Amino acid sequence: MRILLRTVSPLAFLALWHLLTAHDVVFLLRFDRFPGPADVLAEFGRQLGTGVYYQDLAQSLVRILTGFALAAVLGGLLGTVVARSRRAGDLLLPLVELARPIPAIALVPIAILLFPANEQGIVFITFAAAFFPIMVSTRHAVRALPTVWEEAVRTLGGGPLRILRSVLLPGILPGVFGGLSVGMGVAWICLISAEMISGQFGVGYRTWSAYTVVDYPGVIVGIITIGLLGFLTSAAVEVLGRRATRWLPAEARR
Repeated sequence: MRILLRTVSPLAFLALWHLLTAHDVVFLLRFDRFPGPADVLAEFGRQLGTGVYYQDLAQSLVRILTGFALAAVLGGLLGTVVARSRRAGDLLLPLVELARPIPAIALVPIAILLFPANEQGIVFITFAAAFFPIMVSTRHAVRALPTVWEEAVRTLGGGPLRILRSVLLPGILPGVFGGLSVGMGVAWICLISAEMISGQFGVGYRTWSAYTVVDYPGVIVGIITIGLLGFLTSAAVEVLGRRATRWLPAEARR
């Protein structure tokens, strides 16, 4: 039943899309120049038979995974440090809070000035986009841990490593994976924007290139590809989160 329900809305969307473009509907929105599903499907099939399509996929995946992995490690570490140490928080949080409201895509000029290659700059933009959601979620997760848990381990003779392994890491995992999921989505948004502005390969660059030559089916193919990549990587984070928090009650893992 759930599978049936989940297929209804995509099928209805495709049917509506076909009707609007087949009849060149112009009412509030213009569909007379918009490509139909058949045109997009034909272009998708053509691109799947080319090596450039897979090269762009690989380039974007390498960029997103590199930037996201750096953000996960550094964001998790910094979030833990500033939550556990008041002195570290006083020293680092003012700078972090000043930088956090700045959209990562606004850092493109800074990346161009700082990094010798476009590739490094795009990875930096992706890192900056994912870093702050991960860092903030980790900080809140550490602060939300009941102090009685740590005191109980100390009472039983446990040291810092025991506290880290038995209290801190298990306790913050649900919050951390929430930040990782948000960070992955934001990272994709900024990666595609950075590829459109300064990339030479990648899904975002190819989508913008299709627009500049008025290849609208190619634009839609790029958009669909971006959606699929974002869905698959976010789903991978969700699955990893469920596996890492198997000890939680089933209701808390949904």
